[in-house]
Amino acid sequence: MTTHPDHLQLTTTDSRDSILVEIHGDLDYASADRLVAEITSRLSKRTAPSELRLRCAHLGTVDSMGLSALLMIRRLTTAAGVRLHLDDRPAKLERLLNLTGIRDHLTGPCGEGAANPSATQDNAVSSGPIAPDSNT
Repeated sequence: MTTHPDHLQLTTTDSRDSILVEIHGDLDYASADRLVAEITSRLSKRTAPSELRLRCAHLGTVDSMGLSALLMIRRLTTAAGVRLHLDDRPAKLERLLNLTGIRDHLTGPCGEGAANPSATQDNAVSSGPIAPDSNT
């Protein structure tokens, strides 16, 4: 078990098939890199676990860098074939994830959404022109 000081405290527990990270404090500009570094380190030190659980019950403020960190963690877990769970999400985090439209991306199964480049490409083609047609 590892505990980090400062306004963001991460308590990490490894088990055979999973990694649990308890987040206490703010996930912001000053601390987001620390969370990403912790997850990167844990995923690279051993055979990839089947799941990564971020326990968010004591999560404070989340700013744009905090959201960016969560998205980066999603990319890392998807690349490693690890299921990401955001457990015990406080209401303010749930609202932020819904407002920004990333809740389903962060909480869905591995490989959904933006992780599928062909789906993104198909949507871009079918959405029509970006600029006005100069012929009209």
